[in-house]
Amino acid sequence: MREFRYGRATGVAEAVALHAGNPEARFLGGGTNLVDLMKSGVESPELLIDVRGLPLDRIEVAGDGSLRIGATVTNSDLAAHPEVRRRYPALAQAVLAGASGQLRNMATVGGNLLQRTRCGYFYDTIQPCNKRRPGSGCPAVTGEHRNHAILGWSEHCVATHPSDMGVALAAFDAVVSVHTADGPAQLPLPDFYLPVGDTPHRETALPPGALITGVTLPPAPVAARSRYRKVRERASYAFANASIAAALDIRDGVVREVRLAFGAVASRPWRAGTAERTLTGGPATAEAFAAAADAELAAARPLTHNEYKVPLVRNLVVAMLTELAEEAAR
Repeated sequence: MREFRYGRATGVAEAVALHAGNPEARFLGGGTNLVDLMKSGVESPELLIDVRGLPLDRIEVAGDGSLRIGATVTNSDLAAHPEVRRRYPALAQAVLAGASGQLRNMATVGGNLLQRTRCGYFYDTIQPCNKRRPGSGCPAVTGEHRNHAILGWSEHCVATHPSDMGVALAAFDAVVSVHTADGPAQLPLPDFYLPVGDTPHRETALPPGALITGVTLPPAPVAARSRYRKVRERASYAFANASIAAALDIRDGVVREVRLAFGAVASRPWRAGTAERTLTGGPATAEAFAAAADAELAAARPLTHNEYKVPLVRNLVVAMLTELAEEAAR
């Protein structure tokens, strides 16, 4: 591991100032991903700026009913918070599905959003990888890609985003608060993550040196009846083969509102907007749920070894929405 300097920020503006002008600086929260990347040689920062002590560790209900989550809130505290569990149960379930208790105790909300892909080619510094070394190629396209993307990928990268928490946040229209050298700003989650295109090394729209300060969830009554489900290759903590965050509001057998987001199928949490539009105003039946899933997955481009993800996601949509519909009818 490369030797590095260490600094501890006492304020948000100070943290951003410490980072200014140093492209080799990194903010350090829980370090559960960053330290692994440093050990493997993927990341080699010259300066680590510890932001764990900043006053960003609270979860608060705002006057307009939105929920504000500080960037240094731990995953454990997020999953256990009564307002999260009551108003956004899928978010609490997603966080609990994401890692062991030890990791959740350290990992932070801001760091979770910024975690890097677990693609084996990305972690193996001997291999080419456009995320790690732009222009070097993507061997996963013709190599090992069983757990790679089926939606939104390009020939430059087929890796998936690993966050479970991000999938639930995508379903509920989360807005990311950041602090830049020019002051505070906000980025809706769909704008926060960049499409792969031909620049897969640019994963987010964060300006250089910007610090995530929190996440805001707007009021969403439909989220109170929501669930998160994750399919993985072993029952212990593992990254998803596919996952889904779903919420459903039904009146008189008609879908009034639905939220759907998928995980482990793209380079970012995938909001299933086509499926939502297909379902809204229509019947809440298994046949309608399947048709909506098919409409969303019409854009899928599976690779040779991950074709299984298409029927897997389809089945997840039908199963989850059916369960939510049956629950609403009780």
